[in-house]
Amino acid sequence: MELLHTAFKAYDIRGKYPAEVNEELAYRLGKAFCVMLGARRIAIGHDIRLSGNSLQEAIVRGVREMGCDVVDIGQCGTEMIYFATAHLKLDGGIMVTASHNPKDYNGMKLVREGARPISADTGLKELEEAIFKNDFPAPADSEGKYEAIAIADDYVRHLLGYIDQKKLRPLKLVVNAGNGAAGPILDKLEGLLPFEFVAINNEPDGNFPHGVPNPLLIENRAVTQKAVIEHGADLGVAFDGDFDRCFIFDETGEMIEGYYIVGFLAHAFLQREKGAKIIYDPRLVWNTLEIAKEAGGTAIMCKSGHAFIKDKMRRENAIYGGEMSAHNYFRDFTYCDSGMITWLLVAELLCKSGKKLSHLLKERMERYPISGEINSTVKDADAILREIEGRYGKEGKIDHTDGLSVEFDKWRFNLRKSNTEPVIRLNVETRGDKELLTQKTQELLSIIRA
Repeated sequence: MELLHTAFKAYDIRGKYPAEVNEELAYRLGKAFCVMLGARRIAIGHDIRLSGNSLQEAIVRGVREMGCDVVDIGQCGTEMIYFATAHLKLDGGIMVTASHNPKDYNGMKLVREGARPISADTGLKELEEAIFKNDFPAPADSEGKYEAIAIADDYVRHLLGYIDQKKLRPLKLVVNAGNGAAGPILDKLEGLLPFEFVAINNEPDGNFPHGVPNPLLIENRAVTQKAVIEHGADLGVAFDGDFDRCFIFDETGEMIEGYYIVGFLAHAFLQREKGAKIIYDPRLVWNTLEIAKEAGGTAIMCKSGHAFIKDKMRRENAIYGGEMSAHNYFRDFTYCDSGMITWLLVAELLCKSGKKLSHLLKERMERYPISGEINSTVKDADAILREIEGRYGKEGKIDHTDGLSVEFDKWRFNLRKSNTEPVIRLNVETRGDKELLTQKTQELLSIIRA
């Protein structure tokens, strides 16, 4: 099979199957991974994609050929690979997934011991080079061992350690697995919690009969919104394909932007540990900064992207990190992101408050209204960034932590280009002024799209 460099992204390997991601690439990855890490025992799992089993088998073949043992945890979510790698004290882990991409995609997410991410800056480029060079050491004298382990029960017990089950009360929850990998874990949790689950699209199915498991798409939100309203649910939760992200809906069916969930969880963690540090990304910041200050914590900005956030959290020993893209990271989960822990914490906070979720978040949403992330396809993103900085940078405070951020007294924006496509992403926020928000958003878009 022909191999293409296009599958190698900033944080993972991902592309169309079999043109960009195929069994030959997977086989060589297995070999390169073990050689680079000097690994003796690694975890492997896959999500629900139709090509998952075949790609995983190719990886296993390459891994065992190098004399490295394989711990196969089967069909799972990405965070279960993180858990297995750390819990079983393995040398690394490989997850076969393309997360929220269309069904003809697949890929791999990679971690070292302790579930530390492998990205372009921390080994992925070296793996790419080794895969294309295809000059590996001779196979080991004895093939690595293969062991299938059921990790789900240990993983679920670990999840429940993040909440105080004695503080929970009966709630009705709509849970939408999107026919991804979340369904079996939700089934296990349902029997251990005092919640009534209204499960939709719960069966794992790589054909994605109800659409791509990406709740960020407007057209994919309606089914969760409708179910929340029809069933009078207290909370709605929708997952992406490998469930490292979840998306929260309040009792009215409105999806809560990830930005407000970051502040909500940051406050909760700072109540638990006074003076702790939390990490946030530069796209939207004022709500998180104010909450952290009022709670006596330290908020530290970090470039968006899971590899950057996890590294910053380790260096700062931060208790929690959050991105507006619905990635939430937890120190006690080896600084990794988890969609399951996120919704469990939100449900616990809902139970403790005795209030509706919309009421809990209304004040913060009105205090710092946002545009939501707006994508524009452009020919020259760098030229647009220069033009915008030239127009707005003279009067505003500039920050280049991630793309271009410019801050004024009553409003601010962040503009950043995509790593993988000719797209530029805009986020705008104001201090309680929705008219100003609309005005400045349209003003910036008119320049970007001119």
